[in-house]
Amino acid sequence: MSQTPHRATNPAGKPRSKVVMHDLKTARQMLPLVASIVNDLVQHRRLIRQLTPEQEQLFRNRRHLDWGGRQRRYRINEEIASAERSFADALSELQGLGVQLVDDTIGEVDFPTKILGRPAAFSWRLGENSVSFWHYQGETMRRPIPSEWEHGVPTMANRPAR
Repeated sequence: MSQTPHRATNPAGKPRSKVVMHDLKTARQMLPLVASIVNDLVQHRRLIRQLTPEQEQLFRNRRHLDWGGRQRRYRINEEIASAERSFADALSELQGLGVQLVDDTIGEVDFPTKILGRPAAFSWRLGENSVSFWHYQGETMRRPIPSEWEHGVPTMANRPAR
């Protein structure tokens, strides 16, 4: 009998997240829903950033607040907590679609994919009409999607011969 303890392959019991790969057509079809979720994320983050300085100032002066100031402090705490919950819910919904949030200030997301066998992503920002950019994983520069990709993104199988 082996002296090695038997361990579960996932001892923490956390669900394993599998990266979803999107093709260009699917990413573009998902865009109306993704845009709505990203808009919510940006709005929640903006509200949190707007209220946080006032919350911090009220906290620093909490011993000297009159009743109105205390009420405002409690209300801000509730508003921030609600916005944080809503942000987390929207982020979870986005991740459930296999889309990754890149920047919650400008509303940039990535749709993971593979291009020529390398991990990459189609990139979209709030306010853009379509998914029109891509980049390899680890790169920040967004490149325009070539028009020939409308019929299929290059993979290792359909890579052009050199």
